[in-house]
Amino acid sequence: MPTVLSDSTTTRTVAARGVTALGAPLEALTVTRRALRPDDVRIRIEYSGICHSDIHVARGDFGLRPVPVVPGHEIIGRVTDTGPGVTAFSVGDRVGVGCFVNSCGDCASCRAGEEGYCDNGVVMTYAAVDRYGDGEVTHGGYATEIVVRESFVLRVPESLDPAAAAPLLCAGITTYSPLKHWGAGPGMRVAVIGMGGVGHVAVKIAAAMGADVTVLSHSESKRQEALSFGADDLVSTADGSFATTCAERFDLILNTVSVDLDTAAYMGTLRFDGVLVQIGLPEQPVSVPVRTLTSRRRSLAGSLVGGIAETQEMLDFCARHGIGAEIELIDADHINDAYDRAVRSDVRYRFVIDASTF
Repeated sequence: MPTVLSDSTTTRTVAARGVTALGAPLEALTVTRRALRPDDVRIRIEYSGICHSDIHVARGDFGLRPVPVVPGHEIIGRVTDTGPGVTAFSVGDRVGVGCFVNSCGDCASCRAGEEGYCDNGVVMTYAAVDRYGDGEVTHGGYATEIVVRESFVLRVPESLDPAAAAPLLCAGITTYSPLKHWGAGPGMRVAVIGMGGVGHVAVKIAAAMGADVTVLSHSESKRQEALSFGADDLVSTADGSFATTCAERFDLILNTVSVDLDTAAYMGTLRFDGVLVQIGLPEQPVSVPVRTLTSRRRSLAGSLVGGIAETQEMLDFCARHGIGAEIELIDADHINDAYDRAVRSDVRYRFVIDASTF
């Protein structure tokens, strides 16, 4: 084990997993966590979820990043120490950290509580330079502990299964935010394209909001699981007939997949004033005939992630409704295999790492 210092005024060296070169396998290494600033919270990590973004960054798909890269932005743990200015958290609290750990705090987006859309650039939880701090490179949750500003730490309700709650810090808020923004609730017909790591959480949340939920999937194989998650129906899109059978059926569609689709066909399943929200990030530009939009006043929109306050709201909502991700818990030695399996969609539905094995 690496040396761990006990003085909160000094840096700490902690065990982690990451890549020392983009595209290389993840390996055991150590990273340095900063000494506590007045508004910092030190967290002993219990669980860290694996997101597809982790895989893309580690393998260089999203371009150059400073190395080593220690991924992980779905972090659950316990507070072990706080800076003298921290008032919201105490030692022993169960907390979480999501996709970002700092922002400018002054722009219109930040003032509106939308830190993820910071006009001056949000600081991601890993593989980013904290331009608002001291310029340190951020390292994520594939580690035994992390230090984060109080204003970017979330309280995790004790009623949530902590391992199943980890993916909520990404998949949960990524879907809750657009569902709330576009008014999902009783009387609204919501469709979710794809029921993978993100989509299955979208189904659970939309159903808990009271919406009528349909899963649009390329196969029938997940029908029973979709219904168990709260969906009212699953429609296969394999042969393209869904464009006719589901014509003008939905008020809101969340596209959670990152593959290139015939977006125009899906737009045709929207009712008057319907909205298709793009969450997944396909490689090719999305193309839709303008008349598909104008004929029924339909909209094509995008959504990234919610702010800190909304993420806390999402966690509290999930606690009230007993929502967690469906997970496979692994130890750190199996991360590389989990990456390969995730790319093959060989997981139901998210991998979560037991941080005690780092």
